[in-house]
Amino acid sequence: MNILVVKANNRPASEAVSSKMYETFMEEVKDVKGLNVTTFDVFAEDMPYFGQDLFNAFGKMQNAEELSDVEKRILAAKQKAMDALTAADVVVFAFPLWNLTIPAKLQTFVDYTYQAGYAFKYSPEGQMISLMPEKKAILLSARGGVYSTPEAAPMEMAATYMRNVFGGVFGMSVEEVIIEGHNAMPDKAEQIIAEGLVKVTEIAKSLSAEPVNA
Repeated sequence: MNILVVKANNRPASEAVSSKMYETFMEEVKDVKGLNVTTFDVFAEDMPYFGQDLFNAFGKMQNAEELSDVEKRILAAKQKAMDALTAADVVVFAFPLWNLTIPAKLQTFVDYTYQAGYAFKYSPEGQMISLMPEKKAILLSARGGVYSTPEAAPMEMAATYMRNVFGGVFGMSVEEVIIEGHNAMPDKAEQIIAEGLVKVTEIAKSLSAEPVNA
C-alpha cells in the first residue's frame, strides 16, 4: 500500500500539536511491512502560488514558446504534486487550523491537484463525477479552540474544507482525527492531546490490516 503523508506545518512538534500528530503517525508506520510511506512537506517543496504564472505557462506551452523560470517551476511543482497524489492509495494530511483555515502552502497543494479531468470530470449533463473513489484520505488536524459546537462549526474552514475537497469533489473516503480545545482549556490540554494522539496511533495501525484499494 502506498501512503502519501502531506505535512503542512513547519513548526516543531514541541510547539505545534498537528506536527506532533504527524510525528506520531510516522513513528507508527515507519517499520510496518507492506506500507510504502512517502512524505510531501509543503513547506520544504518549491511551490509557487497558483495564479497567472501557471495560466501563462499553459498558453506558452500550447504555442511552443519559451517559459520563464517561474513558469517552469510552477509547472514542475504542480506535476510533482499530482504525481504524488496519483501514486497514493492513502493520502494523509497533517495540518493545523490557522486563522480559521488551512496554511497557504497546503492550499497551494490543493490548487495544484484540483483539476478537471484529473480529480473530477463533468458528465454530458453537467454533473460532477469524482475520479478518485478508490483512494482514502486521512485528516489529522489540530485546533486550539473548540469548533465542534453548532455555534462555532460554521467558522471552521480547515478540516471542513479538506473534507469537502478530497471527499466531496475528489471522491475519496475520508477518516479524520481532530484534536481541539487544548488552548481554550489549558488545564485539560495534556489529556486532550494525549487522547488525540492515541487515536492517531489507532488509525495508523488500521492501515496495516487493509488491502490495497479497500
